Amino acid sequence: MSPSNTNQPVFESIDYHQDPAAHVQPRDRNLPGSFSSTHSHTHSNDERTDDDRSDSGFATPDTGSLYDERPIDPAPYDIGQPKPKEGNRRSSTVLITKDTEDVQKLLNNLGGETRIAQQICCGGGCCQIKRLKSEGTGPVVNPVDKPHNNQAYDALNLFLGELSYDSELTDITALPEKTVSFTNAPPESANEDLGPKDMPPIFVEPHSPYKVYRAPLRSSRELTKPGAEKRTYHFEIDVTNYPPESGSVDFVVGGAIGLCPANADDVVEDVFNCLGVPKTLRDKRIILHTTGGRWPTIWGEEQPRDLLTTRRELLRWCSDLQSAPPTKPLLRLLAEHATAENEKKILMFLCSAQGQGSFCDLRTSTYTTVPQLLHAFPSSQPPLDHLLSVLSALMPRFYSLSHDPIVSTTACGKTSQRCVETAVTVHDCPHYLKGHRTGVASGFLQSIAHKFMEAQEKGGPVPELYIPMFRGLMANPLAREFTHDGPMLLIGAGVGIAPFRGFVQRRLKSANCANKVWVLQGIRDSLLDELYSGEWGVHEDKIKKVVQSRVGEGLYVQEEVRNQADLVWFVINSLDGKIYICGSSKGMGEGVEQALIDVAMMKGLNRQSAIEFWEAKKLSGQCISVSAYPTP
Repeated sequence: MSPSNTNQPVFESIDYHQDPAAHVQPRDRNLPGSFSSTHSHTHSNDERTDDDRSDSGFATPDTGSLYDERPIDPAPYDIGQPKPKEGNRRSSTVLITKDTEDVQKLLNNLGGETRIAQQICCGGGCCQIKRLKSEGTGPVVNPVDKPHNNQAYDALNLFLGELSYDSELTDITALPEKTVSFTNAPPESANEDLGPKDMPPIFVEPHSPYKVYRAPLRSSRELTKPGAEKRTYHFEIDVTNYPPESGSVDFVVGGAIGLCPANADDVVEDVFNCLGVPKTLRDKRIILHTTGGRWPTIWGEEQPRDLLTTRRELLRWCSDLQSAPPTKPLLRLLAEHATAENEKKILMFLCSAQGQGSFCDLRTSTYTTVPQLLHAFPSSQPPLDHLLSVLSALMPRFYSLSHDPIVSTTACGKTSQRCVETAVTVHDCPHYLKGHRTGVASGFLQSIAHKFMEAQEKGGPVPELYIPMFRGLMANPLAREFTHDGPMLLIGAGVGIAPFRGFVQRRLKSANCANKVWVLQGIRDSLLDELYSGEWGVHEDKIKKVVQSRVGEGLYVQEEVRNQADLVWFVINSLDGKIYICGSSKGMGEGVEQALIDVAMMKGLNRQSAIEFWEAKKLSGQCISVSAYPTP
């Protein structure tokens, strides 16, 4: 490593040729010492916008195409000229039309309309919309009254057009089949153990045939400081007694664990109240009967079931009340049981061909939850069993390990204790009454973290707290692609940087690899939301550069990727060299990928060759781009 006289890492000048084929370096020769100091200001890639319906915990990354083909490829700005200032559109947006003439040109392009629809269609069938027969024929006679003094309904922002009580609606969704029913539990089941209340029911199998593990929480703390735009928490979870599973799967660097969240108690109570379920029945034992499918087991066999449970268990652990967008079967069920004429007409309109556009807006424009729909249409009180027939299952969330699992094995007296660590960022969603609410999973984990930290602050004994988790296959992209040798550049923003901490911990254990890893960490403000500062091991100031978006020039990490073009080009053309990209928003990943294309163009490739160059690196496993889009 090259010595540095400042706190900022300094990158040694290296001579590179323009021919990418000539850039392959021997395994241990000409390694750059640290980062370029050409641009001394620190800047960051922060999330320009939140991805819709994302829970801010870092989930198992999904690998998609590194570069999406777009119908219109805007001409890139001249690499030698200053980049034009970006507007408020999120960085993943591509402008394809500006006026009706552009639309006509697009539709006249044979097959063009199909390619566009494939990329921007919400999947709700907007193309099947039919107009109300009364539209354009004069004033609306007998218009439908909107629910009055109803904040839940107003927040839906439904466009009803010229809907009237006399409007003819066609292609209305059929009433969904009732696939769930309840019967009273037999008296002999009164003493049967249903399991701890802080765990999902024993029949929930997200990692079938293995059960969810009740893992003790050993430590939790907030990684961000007061004033940070988002809150991120660190969790240390004890897996010392994690039961053995078939095969040789173990916790690995870059791996992800599955966590089973629960709906908040107040949300569950709200649904019970809206449906008019008596309090005496909410915790009463019942036999759940299903006609088929996997629900409520998540990944159990598709078959009919008869399970001992309670109504509260089914709503709290098995039903998605806040994450999934509304569906037509759900709205059709509400319409069937609505007693108010105006509510029924509006709901039937949303289930019809004439209301297709409004339905698509409802699915894509708001954070609509089941409780909000029940408050928006209060006259509808469908039976709970029929409602459960149309709700999505509450799915587990996956969170990347933020450490090297080997490091976490520590001696505790005569026994060895093993913990896994993860970082979770709390996602705040809009709420029509509270202003905002937390995501299901991140809110669930935040409540556990608060219980731990509050007990610590009071100085009393820390309560026994548990995390419902499972190991899974440890086969997510970061776990599969981690290597023990060769130069490595890690580019992350927000909580997306967390898994790279484990990469660095493992690589710094080897003397041969200590000078072969570099980190670009994008944050908003290092004083507020720099994650794991000082916890990366030795030489942190040499291997890691923090760039900030809300301090100084306020730039993003993709700008620093361009500034470090020599380092990028060296790593990707070295023997066993790899570049990893991980962010907590789609815009960040796309921005970095565009910056990589720009780097290749700086090194002499034209745009098409640059795209093909990085595609080849992706296919060969040298450039790994992962994104976190967890469900809220």
